[in-house]
Amino acid sequence: MRILLVESDMTAAATTGQIMRAATFTVDHVATGEEAIEMLRHYDYDLVISELILSDIEGYDVIRRTRAAKINVPVLILSSLTRPQAKVRAFSVGADDYMSKPYDTAELIARINAVLRRTRGYSEPRLKIGNLELDLDGKEVTAEGNSLRLTGKEYAILELLVLRKGMVLTKDAFLNHLYGGIDEPEMKIIDVFICKLRRKLQAVGAGHLITTVWGRGYILRDEPASQPRETVTPLREIAAA
Repeated sequence: MRILLVESDMTAAATTGQIMRAATFTVDHVATGEEAIEMLRHYDYDLVISELILSDIEGYDVIRRTRAAKINVPVLILSSLTRPQAKVRAFSVGADDYMSKPYDTAELIARINAVLRRTRGYSEPRLKIGNLELDLDGKEVTAEGNSLRLTGKEYAILELLVLRKGMVLTKDAFLNHLYGGIDEPEMKIIDVFICKLRRKLQAVGAGHLITTVWGRGYILRDEPASQPRETVTPLREIAAA
């Protein structure tokens, strides 16, 4: 998942960013609220984590202006403000969760995962698609109880497809998700990752889940897409022609 971290304190940003990257999240960092709003206007993020005390505008304003622009990305406040009034105000302008500093690392990761699940319409950390089961917290995939060994990139692609089931995802979306605009390889690498992932899924009877939408990208469905039926001309009509 790709996260935008909004934090003016560079030391705090480095620490939080390191924690999230260790949990396999892709993290972009900005130091000001105006930069955050600009990034959200141009890029698709799964979550924003923001301090309320920023060097230019308040975190409340970031949330308010983001919501006014119809950008519905979930927002988790991670702030040094601990008073109840700050939390109430944050929720009133559209925050999805609130944590105070100093924070517990395990709790932060758990809350990130919980917000991501809720905003995607899932209440449990384990998701079932066909005969597959994904553990979003543990980053593991099983097929009928047997562990499926995936690389980090393969898991990230499958997780994104599952969380956005039924949506066509472009190769640009996958590159953005996997690399966050940093040292991105050529777009054809996505085809390579998808091919290897399909082979592993095929081995456990789940190869049909990922469908290619020609000219657009890939989509995940519970059932294989129906194929157009061929029109067969009866022999008697051929003979009469």
